[in-house]
Amino acid sequence: MTGLSALTGDSNYFEDFSPGQRMRHARSATVDEVENNLVSKQVMNTAQGHWNEEYLRGSPLGDGRLVFGLVTASITVGLASQDASDNALAELGLDNVRFAVPVHHGDTITAYTEVLEVADSPEHPDAGAVRFKHWGRNQRGDVVCELERTVLVKRRSHWAER
Repeated sequence: MTGLSALTGDSNYFEDFSPGQRMRHARSATVDEVENNLVSKQVMNTAQGHWNEEYLRGSPLGDGRLVFGLVTASITVGLASQDASDNALAELGLDNVRFAVPVHHGDTITAYTEVLEVADSPEHPDAGAVRFKHWGRNQRGDVVCELERTVLVKRRSHWAER
């Protein structure tokens, strides 16, 4: 491979996905204070559970600050991206987002994906829509986040260098 296609994988074009396909993504990420603090403050999420170390001490949600849910979702999607959307042209939708277990600083997230649907895109003959279900698990194996994401993915027949 040469040029731009050398920067992306060769097994994640539209034609490579089929409903029911499952992936465990190779990388994991430990959530540090910086991710949670930066985004929580940028969006002015002033919930005490994100900002106040003492607020949750001894609560059923666990000791220490909670990680903002959209940080958890971003990490989950980011970890899945190399396999699922490295050849994406556009994000089309994000649906059914659910946070099942609190995430705290120091938790490590691993992402998993299932392909739910693949569909032609009449407006884009060079790509197709793929709907994924992504979920993130913490180091104890608890599902912390799950969501559905629809991505417009390049077709190999139009984009891969020959």
